[in-house]
Amino acid sequence: MSEQGAWLTILGIGEEGLDSLTPVARRLLDQAKVLVGGERHLAMLGNDQREQMAWTSPFSSMVEKVLDRRGEDICILASGDPMCFGVGATFSKRIPVSEMLVVPGISSYSLACSRLGWVMMDVDMLTLHGRPLSLLHPHVQPGAKLLMLSENGTTPAEVASLLTDRGFGDSKITVLEHMGGEKEQVLDGVAHCWSYPACADLNTIAVECIATHRAEILPTVPGLPDDAFVHDGQLTKKIVRSATLSALMPMAGQVLWDLGAGCGSISIEWMRAARGTKAVAVERDQERLSSIAANAQALGTPFLSIKEGELLSVLGELMKQEQRPDAIFVGGGATSDGLFDLCWQALKPGGRFVANVVTLEGEMKLFEWHKKVGGELNRIAVSQASPIGPYHGWRAAMPVTQYAVTKKYDG
Repeated sequence: MSEQGAWLTILGIGEEGLDSLTPVARRLLDQAKVLVGGERHLAMLGNDQREQMAWTSPFSSMVEKVLDRRGEDICILASGDPMCFGVGATFSKRIPVSEMLVVPGISSYSLACSRLGWVMMDVDMLTLHGRPLSLLHPHVQPGAKLLMLSENGTTPAEVASLLTDRGFGDSKITVLEHMGGEKEQVLDGVAHCWSYPACADLNTIAVECIATHRAEILPTVPGLPDDAFVHDGQLTKKIVRSATLSALMPMAGQVLWDLGAGCGSISIEWMRAARGTKAVAVERDQERLSSIAANAQALGTPFLSIKEGELLSVLGELMKQEQRPDAIFVGGGATSDGLFDLCWQALKPGGRFVANVVTLEGEMKLFEWHKKVGGELNRIAVSQASPIGPYHGWRAAMPVTQYAVTKKYDG
């Protein structure tokens, strides 16, 4: 076993190879019985006769193979800082920290900031390695500085295309290849005329976001414009949606169940509002399900979970299989018998339940729920100025009655 009783050691290695390891890290490497890493990292070991396991696809299967050998002296070789979008972060979610010892190297983000003279606290850091390009969307804001790990050598060109399509074609792009190694190289350009169709696979992308006159500026707080969503009219409108997200209170890492999701606007805004949030959107209509998927991709929440089916049926399945939610929103189907009781049973203590209705029958249900557990009932009435001949007047939308309640820790 390694130091401190840990069986798993994870070492961060720089582009310069084993020379980047500290004496402590080198000693831990020498003590290991089984070595795990990508082909590039294992090649750094030379003619090492110890057992070696090369990462294969899918990555999750290799994680399971390592966990199957729990208790053996295993050393994983990883790039840079394994706890920064790396393999260390993966294993920290599966085993106690007492079973692993991580010795980080210098992260690509630190190296990039040192090359560019950027202050790390002012930078949005993300990874596109093994993740959809659409995750970039929420970060594209005027004046933003972005650092991202690439999937491969074509990622910079794909980023340039996305920026151009969003109206950020004047953004400055810097690609840093093989940082810290003999093959280190820097490529500079502008998004709309990016001239490098392929870079080295090992690269980090830096972007200074610059908006053009045609830029699509989307807010970072809840309240995206209604036309940002593909929908058939079944949409929680912007002002009501903002009030709804305020009542739901998105918090980092929390889970929302969006029941009767329509075009998915509430789920999507929930996932955009705080780091690491998750959401499950439940909808029965096929066209709306397609809209949810399209909206999630276009607005930067590709990991939104979408469930098809009747509300009560899917809710029952969720209660058996899924993590208990921190918040539940009912946007459709509030009159379903037994719905509130199931939701209240599933909701974590401290969780928020919010429902919006526009019918009298829906209001009657909300009033019943209010009598059971308390909470707040509010009516949201929105009017918009619209032409009346040569003049303008107020045109009222249907008022929305909103019920919001937080589940107490004593049940």
